Amino acid sequence: MSTHTTTGIIAHRGLNGIYPENTRRSFEEALKLDGVAGIECDVNLTADGQVVVIHDQSVDRTSDGSGEVAEMSVDKLKKLNFGTESDPQELLLLDELLDLLDAHPGKKILIETKHPSPFGERLEQAVAEVLRARAMEADERVQLISFNAEAIERFEELLPELQSFLLLDPEPLLTGQGAASFERIGNCGVGPSMWQAKAEPELLGGEAPSYVWTVNLPKDMLWLRKHGASLIGTDLPHVAVEVFAGTHFPQRKEA
Repeated sequence: MSTHTTTGIIAHRGLNGIYPENTRRSFEEALKLDGVAGIECDVNLTADGQVVVIHDQSVDRTSDGSGEVAEMSVDKLKKLNFGTESDPQELLLLDELLDLLDAHPGKKILIETKHPSPFGERLEQAVAEVLRARAMEADERVQLISFNAEAIERFEELLPELQSFLLLDPEPLLTGQGAASFERIGNCGVGPSMWQAKAEPELLGGEAPSYVWTVNLPKDMLWLRKHGASLIGTDLPHVAVEVFAGTHFPQRKEA
């Protein structure tokens, strides 16, 4: 068993447990936290080929509008509110999020490409173009993740200097996509769910770096650190910071 004690805390879609996911507000608040290693975001392509930060293929769940991201221009998407009535938030371009990252030296970003995408391999190509335009094609702060093995293969070819993680199916014991079937693509790491990491702890603490998602219970955070997880993604990075520092003391409910 590993005695790894440097597990990095990654804010999953920003400080998603408090603020609307994948918004500037959510990322800003996460990046302000001492003890947080970085942020995780999801990206898709717009009708005019821009890389935007959004989890779903449509805007219906996370904005006050409706429609498919792939069928809308950036200008149209920017008119929607992805925040709240009291704190409206525009959709972020990946380029804008990287500007925000630059204001927080030492923090990293995990960029997830979502598939199936109407644009196929063009999505990874567009991400690579954004990073190259900013001279970030070998920036250690940037890491790339996807559930799609072909996407990881493309990233290994397009951006070979960057660390990537292949995210694994959340129900590996039902699909056969478990530790025994994990085949490392280039230098990619392994990205199990919390459930899978518990079922197959041999995925952690080995040669391949690991990113475990989505970890919101203090007991699971501590278990993963003990077993050598490299990074954990959480909706509650402020809680994870306290847990790892030994200062998290949940209030007991009064009888």
